[in-house]
Amino acid sequence: MAKKHKKHKHEEEVSEAWLLPYSDVLTLLLALFIVLFATSSVDQQKLEQMSQAFNEVLTGGTGIFEQPSPLEVPDAPDDSGQGEDGESTAYMEDQQALSEIQDSVDEYIAVNALEKQFVTKLTDEGLLVTIRDSILFDTGEAEVKGEYRSIAEDISDLLVFDPPRNVVITGHTDNIPISSSEYSSNWELSVMRSVNFLKILAGNNTIDPLYFSAKGYGEFRPVASNDTPADRAKNRRVEVLIQPRVLEDGTLNDQPE
Repeated sequence: MAKKHKKHKHEEEVSEAWLLPYSDVLTLLLALFIVLFATSSVDQQKLEQMSQAFNEVLTGGTGIFEQPSPLEVPDAPDDSGQGEDGESTAYMEDQQALSEIQDSVDEYIAVNALEKQFVTKLTDEGLLVTIRDSILFDTGEAEVKGEYRSIAEDISDLLVFDPPRNVVITGHTDNIPISSSEYSSNWELSVMRSVNFLKILAGNNTIDPLYFSAKGYGEFRPVASNDTPADRAKNRRVEVLIQPRVLEDGTLNDQPE
């Protein structure tokens, strides 16, 4: 009798089709993790480095993370030198320095009880120090009074800056015409007053004359009406303008070479 051969069940082949959707799920989970992590203030450089690491693990360096992230990254700190209002940082620092110079001059004025003769004011052109001419000059004269030369010398010490600044000395008069053997017009008188005042400043050997200049406007730039003696006295003055080193747009003010 012939042996009956046992029929062996055919072993089923194990399918690996499930691996593909499984890897897709992992990829999507990792992508979600990257997005969530990136939105928590990660900068662009760190995000790219992390994406590259995941790419190398999953696909040997290629894949969905290969493209740059379209997410917006937080704004980087502003290194342009501009303040919040658009003014340059250098300009604002220079204005602060001028304010400190004003404080020094105001302190000198207060200590020497010169409030009636000196006025300081920060302007668009710089720090303006106004000196009434009555403390410096006799009527119609351009020579600084001997008893007040020490004031000019003290002021020269206040005008020493590091780095240096341009300083302009300007003479002004009232509108009363002058005609003398020495000066034929208020123009000449105002110019010579500023020049003689500057000579005393420079003669103290504390300032650099390269940064100083003198000019005169006569009666043509009044600060009062010239209708009364008090107003005419306001117009007779010498002004010391300490100029900024940095302009409002951030450019350097012209300096001697």
